[in-house]
Amino acid sequence: MTETDPPADTPDAPEAAATPEDAAAAPAPVDPVLVTVVREIEQHAAGQGWDQPARIFALVPTGELLAQEPGLASALGIEGEPPAGSLTPVEQEPLTPEQNLEELLISIMWPDEVAGCAVVVERLVLPPSADADLPDEPAAAQEYAAAHPERQEVRMIAAARRDGATYSALRLRAHDDDFSVLEGPDLVPALLELLSATFEQ
Repeated sequence: MTETDPPADTPDAPEAAATPEDAAAAPAPVDPVLVTVVREIEQHAAGQGWDQPARIFALVPTGELLAQEPGLASALGIEGEPPAGSLTPVEQEPLTPEQNLEELLISIMWPDEVAGCAVVVERLVLPPSADADLPDEPAAAQEYAAAHPERQEVRMIAAARRDGATYSALRLRAHDDDFSVLEGPDLVPALLELLSATFEQ
């Protein structure tokens, strides 16, 4: 697929049996806490429908958040102690139409109490056959994508932790149901790289 903003990778091709060297280079296990947060944000975004602006979330340890704001426990549906290691997404100021998500992410530096961050963004995706005719100029490329007969609208949820863990989810507007949501640690590598960079000094 060709995307007018950060591209999503296509699924990996089948590989031969892993060698000991492959095992040493294998990626870290998927972070179950991050998976839970991405699914929560994806369901929240799905409930608000399409044609929404991009949104940014700080991921804060739930225990620390409730220690500072005990009254949030009822709003979050938490009774007693929160699950160990759990994270709560805290939505930041919404982006204005003229703000560019990628440019904004480059400028962000999170305080130490933020353990991770996440974004929700909608994009137009084109088939590989559209590559040859895609204009280089961003505005022209967006117009070309919007008019392409094979365009697909996709909602991306990407999240990264300060420790380097990542996870993402994709929902196509043409297949707008919970059973068709794609998930994985690196579905949108360019966007995940930008999120991870917000934790670098």
